[in-house]
Amino acid sequence: MRPARQHAHEHAQSRLRERRERLAGEAARLMAESGIADYHQAKLKAALRLGIHDDASLPRNAEIEAALRQYQRLFRRDAGDELHRRREAALEAMRFLHAFEPRLVGPVLEGTADARSPVMLHLHADDADAVARFFEEHNIPAQPRSRRLRLDRHRDGEFPVWIFSADDLPFDITVLPHDGLRQAPLSPVDEKPMRRASASQLRHLVTEAQISGFEAG
Repeated sequence: MRPARQHAHEHAQSRLRERRERLAGEAARLMAESGIADYHQAKLKAALRLGIHDDASLPRNAEIEAALRQYQRLFRRDAGDELHRRREAALEAMRFLHAFEPRLVGPVLEGTADARSPVMLHLHADDADAVARFFEEHNIPAQPRSRRLRLDRHRDGEFPVWIFSADDLPFDITVLPHDGLRQAPLSPVDEKPMRRASASQLRHLVTEAQISGFEAG
C-alpha cells in the first residue's frame, strides 16, 4: 500500500473507531439514564441522536457493556450500592432455591446493574412444573412468562420464566432443563455462553468487591 493510501486508510479507521466509541458511550448513557435494557435499541437511538447512519460505526454489544460499566463508575456512584444490594439478595434467593441448582446471570453478575435491574437467576429442573409448585407451596406470587433463548449456534427454545418481587427488588427466574448446567445458553450481548455464577462463586465475588471497596476507601 502506497504511503498516501496507507495514511488515508489509517485516518478512515481512526475516524471509524472514534464514531464507534462515541456511539457506545451514548448508548451506555441512554441505558443508564433512560432505562433502555435492549442493546440494539440503545445503539440505534444513539446513532439517531448523533446523526451517524453507517452500519460500520455501530458498536458491538460488548463495547456498549464496557462503556456502561465506565459510565456507572464515573457518574452513578449509587450504582455500587444497588449492585451490592442485589448481589446480597441473589445470595439469599439462591440459598432458598438451592434444590434447583440456581445460577446468577445478567447485569447483577456482570456489574452493570442499577436501580431498575432485576436479579436474574437460572434454575434447573427437568420437571419445569416443580418450580411452579415450589412457589405455590411457599406462597410466592410469581407471575408466569416465557423467554426464547439460544442454546447454541444451531438450537434455540422457549423456556418458562417467573417474575416476582421480594424486599422491593424484582426477580426474573428462567427454568432450564437440568442438562443446561453443562453449558449456558448464548448471551444476547456477545453470542457466547452466558457468564453465570453459583452461590459460592457469587459469595467470593461479593467478598472481593468488599475488599476492593475497603482498600479504595
